[in-house]
Amino acid sequence: MSAPANLKIVLVTGASSGIGQAIARHLAARGWRVFGTSRRETADFGGVDMLRMDADDDASVADTVAEVVERTGRLDAVVNNAGWALMGPIEDTTIADARAQMETNFFGVLRVCRAALPVMREQRSGHIVNISSLGGLFGMPFSGIYSASKFAVEGFSESLRLETRGFGVHVVLVEPGDTQSQLPARRRTVYPPLHPSAYQEVFNRFQAKQAQDESKAPPPDAVAVLVERILRDPRPAMRYSVGMWDQRLVLPLKRWLPYSWFERILSAALGVK
Repeated sequence: MSAPANLKIVLVTGASSGIGQAIARHLAARGWRVFGTSRRETADFGGVDMLRMDADDDASVADTVAEVVERTGRLDAVVNNAGWALMGPIEDTTIADARAQMETNFFGVLRVCRAALPVMREQRSGHIVNISSLGGLFGMPFSGIYSASKFAVEGFSESLRLETRGFGVHVVLVEPGDTQSQLPARRRTVYPPLHPSAYQEVFNRFQAKQAQDESKAPPPDAVAVLVERILRDPRPAMRYSVGMWDQRLVLPLKRWLPYSWFERILSAALGVK
């Protein structure tokens, strides 16, 4: 079955809560045909058709994209939002935990892109919006593996944008700061298996500062509005940051200050000075 030509089809991963749900709701209210995904069975809501998809599983991703195309005949946009956060000292992080973080946050994005691209190439059109993070632009202490996963998404997206531009496919990064979502509640913390952590005191200070910052985080509405603007733009830019101005200020500071100055400012701001 083919959707009407004027009805745009979008797949939003990680749409059961937080940023993903806000994006899905907003796009559905603005006239998009929206399919959302969640690792668990989730009821449809607000004009959003929810599909069960595990971003860590090749077959699950391929089957979900194929189902959307079978039901609509096309795929105009993908918003890669599914992910989670691992927090703790890098030295105390097991390889298994690090692999699990990369499996979802990076390889999950790669799987969805690989599944969607043949459809978009055939159409000669499409938008892929990868939800990154300000933590993908500078290394966050005690979130090193999470930052690494987002740095990977940043580099991958830059490369993919260059490779697909000739097919009419636009790859874009959105980099939110702290936002009201389920990410903090579902954050996983690493624990040293055999010894007290040498980092515990400074880690505690960092966690206290992070909780304070997250308590002031704005709702995800601004991210949803930004994503719609990107999807309606025939020539979107490579990346967009969104969130509290004092967090976004980090980007020009890193770009223009000597790194030693930037490092001192960041350490003080994050409570690890």
